[in-house]
Amino acid sequence: MDFNKIIAVTGKPGLFEILSQTKTGVIVKNLLEDKRFPITSTHNVSLLENIAIYTYEEEVPLAIVLKNIADKEDGKEAISHKESAKNLETYFAEILPDYDTERVYTSNIKKIIQWFNLLVKSGFDFATINITKETTED
Repeated sequence: MDFNKIIAVTGKPGLFEILSQTKTGVIVKNLLEDKRFPITSTHNVSLLENIAIYTYEEEVPLAIVLKNIADKEDGKEAISHKESAKNLETYFAEILPDYDTERVYTSNIKKIIQWFNLLVKSGFDFATINITKETTED
């Protein structure tokens, strides 16, 4: 499973892998339940590789954050996304020390940790994440 084919769909719990493209959308598979179904252009879809987390200096790709969690947890599940806000923020500060606390909400941290744990449960190999940092000049 390639990281660049994993998506989140607004209104649908879990993560999905893109299997193929159709005229009106894509066919996806739920990572945990192995159920296949179509996603049309009316759904809000986010590719995980296009998501970035705000820090005080730049935006860090989600792939780097997930890789940091995998390194910290040795490829095993992280803390529960249902932990208290204080615990989640403390944990996330260990993963990404300079994250922007005013622009990255607890709900964002919950979602990232939940996605990470879903990827672990589905057997995703975090070593396959290809991290390339794009530098932009203002």
